This record gives sequence, structure tokens and C-alpha cells, in this order.
Amino acid sequence: MSHELTLQELAEFSQDFNANPKNQVIARAAGRSGVLEASYNEGVARRLTRVFSTELDTDNVTNQKQSGRCWLFSTLNVLRHNFGQKNKAKNFTLSQSYNFFWDKLERANLFYEKVIETADKPLDDREVRSYFDFAGHDGGQWHMAISLVKKYGVVPSYAMPESFNTSATAGFAQALADKERKDALVLRKLAQAGDTEGLEKARKQFLNEVYRMTAIAVGEPPKTFDLEFRDDDKGYHLDKDLTPVAFFNKYFDVDLDDYVVLTNAPDHEYGKLYHLGAEDNVEGGSPILFLNVPMEYLERAAVSQLKDGEAVWFGNDVLRQMDRKTGYLDTDLYKLDELFDVDTSLTKAERLATGMGEVSHAMTLVGVDEDQGEIRQWKVENSWGDKSGSKGYYVMSQDWFKEYVYEVVVHKQYLTKDQQALLASTPVELEPWDSLA
Repeated sequence: MSHELTLQELAEFSQDFNANPKNQVIARAAGRSGVLEASYNEGVARRLTRVFSTELDTDNVTNQKQSGRCWLFSTLNVLRHNFGQKNKAKNFTLSQSYNFFWDKLERANLFYEKVIETADKPLDDREVRSYFDFAGHDGGQWHMAISLVKKYGVVPSYAMPESFNTSATAGFAQALADKERKDALVLRKLAQAGDTEGLEKARKQFLNEVYRMTAIAVGEPPKTFDLEFRDDDKGYHLDKDLTPVAFFNKYFDVDLDDYVVLTNAPDHEYGKLYHLGAEDNVEGGSPILFLNVPMEYLERAAVSQLKDGEAVWFGNDVLRQMDRKTGYLDTDLYKLDELFDVDTSLTKAERLATGMGEVSHAMTLVGVDEDQGEIRQWKVENSWGDKSGSKGYYVMSQDWFKEYVYEVVVHKQYLTKDQQALLASTPVELEPWDSLA
């Protein structure tokens, strides 16, 4: 039944609000400082100590600035820590711009492919609209990053430094999105007409134009470079004329195919392997796969990997209960329900199902604090520069981990035998608009 707000109802609401004098006090505080500051819980600082029983030897942090490349930054942070441990060079950094360049080309190629595949569907079809909405997008997944690394390798940050358009991607992303969407209309018409020759000619032309646009905005990637660095003991190292792929194969002690995304999505069935094919970014690359398991398996695997000296990529909803200044991540950080005298609590499954919960960010676990096997807090390396948190590092409570962490990337050796067997199962295909997208 429809309901029209009446003046009498509104008068009753006002009377109820003003019947409690405390509401005016709270309103003045919230109006002056904002609802987050007015509900800030100082008690969190007494619990999050920044001391960890297991902690990797890390130092400097990276900065994605005004871009959505957290998935790429956190992946390259995991890899640079691998390089740093092996070569005693903990402050060595890798170029995000290099892999960002190739992502634009690969992603455009897959976008055109999806457009051609769905040419028989109307533009307002939900699947078609999902692809159009993702055009030019910066966001990504772990498997998207490793697909780029496996195909194109990596380079040191000095070999292809950050530029304006990688640090602030909005302008370039809009230009790419506009172009790709216009191209999509041409490809749809050619596909609908059955013009295979014209379709392939147009696709190649469009990809060539995307390459030109990306080279102008970002710069062309180096084909070779000289590796030059000083280690933590001031020792000098020089290895000349390396290709990016040769550099990765020679200096990184890691098989990317051995890593698994464990996800905790209680709105999906546990014990299942899921595939998000709509976001696969490299043709022939690693498919985006999630192994959905209860939360305790994410915790155990992440702790085990940290204790073995390896960082952990994790996907989370960083916009919830987070303070950039202190770097605190805690479920009781902002007492908004107390401020407004309401109850907004939902289960993790309900948050995902309603769109309240999402994987909005990726970061890197570099430490954990345990007390007789009970996890107290985690050390988090973010990619927002050294001016946020404690020199760029955040501290996350175990409660926050349980509620707002959705994915961890771990070596398959930390999975149970049953979970390892599931990796060979046929994955369930997820829709482009799924809560894990």
C-alpha cells in the first residue's frame, strides 16, 4: 500500500524529536564536527597497540593517489616483498604504471569481445549494461594483476615511473570509456550484420587507437632495462639489458599459479569454486576464481603464510569503520547507531545481498598479533602513501577482519585436502553484477 506523508505525521515526528533535550545537544555536536567525528570512539586506541607477534621486515609504502589501482599496488607489494627478502632490499619498489599500461590494452580487448558476444542482446540488457559500465574502469582483482605479470613481467619503479595520468586516472578513464562505448556500437552493428571481415578490421583499428591513447597518457613501456640497486647492507647490484619477463623469472621466487583466492561470501554456498568471467582481463590469462569457505579458513591460512615470512593480499571494504589519520580499522570505531539511536546492524550475508557490503579495496597483510593462538590484531600495509595511518601502515582488529574482509590470497599449501580438491572442480559462473564483482 502507498503511504503519503501528512503534515500531522511530520508534526508528531518533530514533537518526538524535541521531547528529548539530548537530541539538541547531539545535533549541535554532529552539525559542528560531522557525524563520524561526533561518534568517534577513543577507546579503540587503547586496544590497537601496533605491536605484533609476527611481523615482516618492511619499511616504505607506495601511493596509488587518485586512482583505483589498489588491486595492482597490493599485488606488486606482495611481489616486491618477495624480491626484498631474497635480495635484502626491503625498500625496492616495482612500477605500477608498467602493468597499468598493459591492463588498458588487455581490458579493451576483452571489452570488445564481450560486446561482440552479446551483440544480439538489447543495450538495456543487464549483462550488456554491466560491460558498458565497466568500460575504462580502474578497479580489479588479484587474478587480473597476476595475468598481467605472467604475460608482461614487471619492471622496477624507476624504469617506468608514475605519471600524472596514472596517479590521477579520472580524465584518462573517462576518455577511454567514451571511446570504447562508441566503438561498441560499431562492433554491435557489424556483428549483427554478420560482417566478420569488417568486424575484425574494426576491432584491430580500435585496439590500435587504444594503444595510441594509452601511450600518450602513460608513456610506452620499456622493452628492456638495467636492474640497478643497493641492498640493505649498501651492496651494489647491476644486471644489464633485462626484459620485464626475464626479470620476473630470474629474480622472483614465486609461482603465481600456486596461489588461491579464498573468499568469505556467506551469501553464496560454501565449499564451491566460483568464476567471475565478466572481469577476466587477459585472453588466455588466469581466470578470476574464488574458493568460498567459512571465515576461520581465511584466518588460519593468512596467519600461516605470514609466519612463513610471506605477505598476504586481501580484499576488503575499507570504507567501513576506518580512520585515515590514525590508520585504525575497528568495528567499534564510529558509534553511529548510538549517535542516531537506531539499529543498522546486518549480518555479513545480508550486507552482501543488499549491496551494503562490497570489496572496495585491496591491501597487504604484513603482520599479525596473537595471544596463545587467539588473533588480536593485524598489521596492514596500505597504498595511500606515508601520510595516512602510521607512516602508511594500518592496524586492524580481529573483529574488523571477520566483518569486512572478504578475500585473502594464499599459497595452496595452506588449504585443506578437501579444499585443494575443489580447485579442480568445475566453477560456478557468476553474473557480472554478483556481490563478489
